[in-house]
Amino acid sequence: MHRDLMAQTKARYNRIAPYYDLVEAFSERVFKHWRKKLLAHARGKIIEIGVGTGKNFPYYPKDANITGIDIADKMLPFARKRANRLGLSIKLIEGDVQALSFPDNTFDTAVATFVFCSVPDPVLGLQNLRRVVKPDGQILLLEHVRIDRPVIGPLMDVLNPIFVYLLGPNINRRTVKNVEKAGLLIKSIEHLGPMQMVKMIIARPGK
Repeated sequence: MHRDLMAQTKARYNRIAPYYDLVEAFSERVFKHWRKKLLAHARGKIIEIGVGTGKNFPYYPKDANITGIDIADKMLPFARKRANRLGLSIKLIEGDVQALSFPDNTFDTAVATFVFCSVPDPVLGLQNLRRVVKPDGQILLLEHVRIDRPVIGPLMDVLNPIFVYLLGPNINRRTVKNVEKAGLLIKSIEHLGPMQMVKMIIARPGK
Protein backbone atom coordinates (compact mmCIF):
# COMPACT_ATOMS: atom_id res chain seq x y z
CA MET A 1 0.00 0.00 0.00
CA HIS A 2 2.73 2.48 1.00
CA ARG A 3 4.68 1.63 -2.14
CA ASP A 4 1.69 2.38 -4.38
CA LEU A 5 0.93 5.63 -2.57
CA MET A 6 4.55 6.75 -2.72
CA ALA A 7 4.61 5.99 -6.45
CA GLN A 8 1.56 8.21 -6.89
CA THR A 9 3.15 10.96 -4.78
CA LYS A 10 6.39 10.73 -6.74
CA ALA A 11 4.51 10.97 -10.04
CA ARG A 12 2.54 14.03 -8.92
CA TYR A 13 5.58 15.97 -7.76
CA ASN A 14 7.66 14.94 -10.74
CA ARG A 15 4.89 16.25 -12.99
CA ILE A 16 4.87 19.70 -11.37
CA ALA A 17 8.63 19.99 -10.77
CA PRO A 18 9.27 22.45 -13.65
CA TYR A 19 6.48 24.75 -12.40
CA TYR A 20 6.76 24.18 -8.65
CA ASP A 21 8.44 27.46 -7.74
CA LEU A 22 6.09 29.43 -9.96
CA VAL A 23 2.98 27.81 -8.49
CA GLU A 24 4.11 28.62 -4.95
CA ALA A 25 5.61 32.06 -5.66
CA PHE A 26 2.82 33.96 -3.90
CA SER A 27 2.73 31.83 -0.73
CA GLU A 28 6.53 31.77 -0.60
CA ARG A 29 6.54 35.50 0.15
CA VAL A 30 5.23 34.53 3.58
CA PHE A 31 6.80 31.10 3.94
CA LYS A 32 10.36 32.34 3.43
CA HIS A 33 10.26 34.28 6.71
CA TRP A 34 9.09 31.18 8.56
CA ARG A 35 11.76 29.04 6.89
CA LYS A 36 14.45 31.49 7.95
CA LYS A 37 13.23 31.48 11.56
CA LEU A 38 13.05 27.67 11.71
CA LEU A 39 16.45 27.07 10.14
CA ALA A 40 18.16 29.43 12.54
CA HIS A 41 18.03 26.40 14.88
CA ALA A 42 19.76 24.00 12.43
CA ARG A 43 23.21 22.81 13.47
CA GLY A 44 25.75 20.07 12.92
CA LYS A 45 25.15 17.33 10.39
CA ILE A 46 21.75 18.01 8.81
CA ILE A 47 19.26 15.90 6.87
CA GLU A 48 16.47 17.69 5.03
CA ILE A 49 13.49 15.61 3.97
CA GLY A 50 11.40 16.62 0.96
CA VAL A 51 14.08 19.01 -0.21
CA GLY A 52 12.11 19.82 -3.38
CA THR A 53 13.68 22.61 -5.42
CA GLY A 54 15.79 23.74 -2.48
CA LYS A 55 13.63 26.52 -1.09
CA ASN A 56 15.32 26.22 2.31
CA PHE A 57 18.85 26.49 0.93
CA PRO A 58 19.23 30.29 1.25
CA TYR A 59 18.70 30.04 5.01
CA TYR A 60 21.44 27.53 5.81
CA PRO A 61 24.95 28.63 6.81
CA LYS A 62 27.42 28.53 3.92
CA ASP A 63 29.43 25.80 5.62
CA ALA A 64 26.42 23.65 6.58
CA ASN A 65 26.80 19.86 6.19
CA ILE A 66 23.50 18.95 4.51
CA THR A 67 22.03 15.82 2.97
CA GLY A 68 18.85 16.50 1.02
CA ILE A 69 16.30 13.77 0.29
CA ASP A 70 13.30 13.84 -2.03
CA ILE A 71 11.04 11.13 -3.38
CA ALA A 72 10.60 13.07 -6.66
CA ASP A 73 13.81 12.68 -8.63
CA LYS A 74 12.85 15.42 -11.10
CA MET A 75 12.92 17.96 -8.27
CA LEU A 76 16.59 17.30 -7.56
CA PRO A 77 18.13 19.00 -10.64
CA PHE A 78 16.37 22.22 -9.65
CA ALA A 79 17.66 21.84 -6.10
CA ARG A 80 21.18 21.20 -7.40
CA LYS A 81 21.09 24.36 -9.53
CA ARG A 82 19.95 26.42 -6.54
CA ALA A 83 22.68 24.96 -4.31
CA ASN A 84 25.32 25.71 -6.94
CA ARG A 85 24.03 29.25 -7.36
CA LEU A 86 24.30 29.81 -3.60
CA GLY A 87 27.72 28.20 -3.36
CA LEU A 88 26.48 25.42 -1.09
CA SER A 89 27.86 21.88 -1.05
CA ILE A 90 24.80 19.69 -0.48
CA LYS A 91 24.46 15.95 -1.04
CA LEU A 92 21.17 15.30 -2.86
CA ILE A 93 19.61 11.83 -2.92
CA GLU A 94 16.36 10.36 -4.19
CA GLY A 95 14.73 8.64 -1.21
CA ASP A 96 11.70 7.97 0.95
CA VAL A 97 11.45 9.25 4.52
CA GLN A 98 9.45 6.11 5.39
CA ALA A 99 12.48 3.94 4.60
CA LEU A 100 15.67 5.91 5.23
CA SER A 101 18.85 3.91 4.60
CA PHE A 102 21.07 5.80 7.05
CA PRO A 103 22.36 4.18 10.25
CA ASP A 104 20.85 5.09 13.60
CA ASN A 105 22.04 8.35 15.20
CA THR A 106 23.64 9.76 12.04
CA PHE A 107 22.41 13.36 12.11
CA ASP A 108 22.33 16.25 14.57
CA THR A 109 19.35 17.96 12.92
CA ALA A 110 16.47 16.82 10.73
CA VAL A 111 14.46 19.39 8.77
CA ALA A 112 11.12 19.07 6.98
CA THR A 113 9.05 21.98 5.72
CA PHE A 114 5.59 21.34 4.30
CA VAL A 115 6.45 17.69 3.72
CA PHE A 116 4.42 15.46 6.05
CA CYS A 117 1.19 16.54 4.39
CA SER A 118 2.28 14.33 1.47
CA VAL A 119 3.88 11.33 3.20
CA PRO A 120 1.44 8.35 3.05
CA ASP A 121 2.35 7.19 6.58
CA PRO A 122 3.51 10.33 8.40
CA VAL A 123 4.03 8.55 11.73
CA LEU A 124 6.35 6.02 10.08
CA GLY A 125 8.25 8.86 8.42
CA LEU A 126 8.64 10.71 11.70
CA GLN A 127 9.79 7.52 13.39
CA ASN A 128 12.49 7.22 10.74
CA LEU A 129 13.66 10.74 11.51
CA ARG A 130 13.69 9.87 15.20
CA ARG A 131 15.88 6.86 14.42
CA VAL A 132 18.50 8.65 12.33
CA VAL A 133 18.81 11.71 14.60
CA LYS A 134 21.18 11.51 17.56
CA PRO A 135 19.64 11.35 21.05
CA ASP A 136 20.70 14.94 21.76
CA GLY A 137 19.68 16.11 18.28
CA GLN A 138 16.59 17.90 17.05
CA ILE A 139 13.79 17.66 14.49
CA LEU A 140 12.66 20.96 12.97
CA LEU A 141 9.24 20.97 11.28
CA LEU A 142 7.11 23.54 9.49
CA GLU A 143 3.77 22.04 8.50
CA HIS A 144 0.23 23.08 7.61
CA VAL A 145 -2.43 21.15 9.53
CA ARG A 146 -6.16 20.61 9.90
CA ILE A 147 -7.90 23.59 11.48
CA ASP A 148 -9.74 22.17 14.48
CA ARG A 149 -12.76 24.45 14.38
CA PRO A 150 -16.44 23.71 13.79
CA VAL A 151 -17.42 23.70 10.13
CA ILE A 152 -13.88 24.45 8.87
CA GLY A 153 -12.28 21.23 10.12
CA PRO A 154 -15.02 18.93 8.76
CA LEU A 155 -15.00 20.88 5.49
CA MET A 156 -11.27 20.27 5.14
CA ASP A 157 -11.95 16.56 5.69
CA VAL A 158 -14.55 16.56 2.89
CA LEU A 159 -12.34 18.49 0.46
CA ASN A 160 -9.15 16.59 1.26
CA PRO A 161 -9.53 13.83 -1.40
CA ILE A 162 -9.91 16.50 -4.10
CA PHE A 163 -6.75 18.30 -2.99
CA VAL A 164 -4.82 15.03 -2.84
CA TYR A 165 -5.94 14.06 -6.34
CA LEU A 166 -5.21 17.44 -7.93
CA LEU A 167 -2.15 18.62 -6.01
CA GLY A 168 -0.80 15.83 -3.80
CA PRO A 169 -0.83 17.20 -0.24
CA ASN A 170 -3.38 16.36 2.42
CA ILE A 171 -4.99 19.46 3.94
CA ASN A 172 -6.33 17.78 7.07
CA ARG A 173 -3.28 16.20 8.71
CA ARG A 174 -3.08 16.30 12.52
CA THR A 175 0.67 16.66 12.49
CA VAL A 176 1.15 17.64 16.14
CA LYS A 177 -0.55 14.40 17.21
CA ASN A 178 1.48 12.45 14.65
CA VAL A 179 4.71 13.88 16.08
CA GLU A 180 3.68 12.66 19.52
CA LYS A 181 2.62 9.23 18.17
CA ALA A 182 6.07 8.84 16.62
CA GLY A 183 7.65 9.15 20.07
CA LEU A 184 9.16 12.61 19.60
CA LEU A 185 9.28 15.06 22.48
CA ILE A 186 7.98 18.47 21.49
CA LYS A 187 10.15 21.27 22.82
CA SER A 188 8.14 24.15 21.35
CA ILE A 189 5.28 24.90 18.97
CA GLU A 190 4.64 28.24 17.30
CA HIS A 191 1.24 28.75 15.69
CA LEU A 192 1.40 30.67 12.42
CA GLY A 193 -0.79 31.88 9.60
CA PRO A 194 -4.55 32.34 9.29
CA MET A 195 -6.38 30.48 12.06
CA GLN A 196 -3.02 29.02 13.18
CA MET A 197 -3.05 26.66 10.20
CA VAL A 198 0.76 26.35 10.12
CA LYS A 199 2.79 24.91 13.00
CA MET A 200 6.49 25.47 13.59
CA ILE A 201 7.60 22.54 15.72
CA ILE A 202 10.94 21.96 17.41
CA ALA A 203 11.20 18.44 18.78
CA ARG A 204 13.73 16.05 20.32
CA PRO A 205 14.11 12.37 19.43
CA GLY A 206 13.01 11.31 22.88
CA LYS A 207 15.29 8.28 23.08
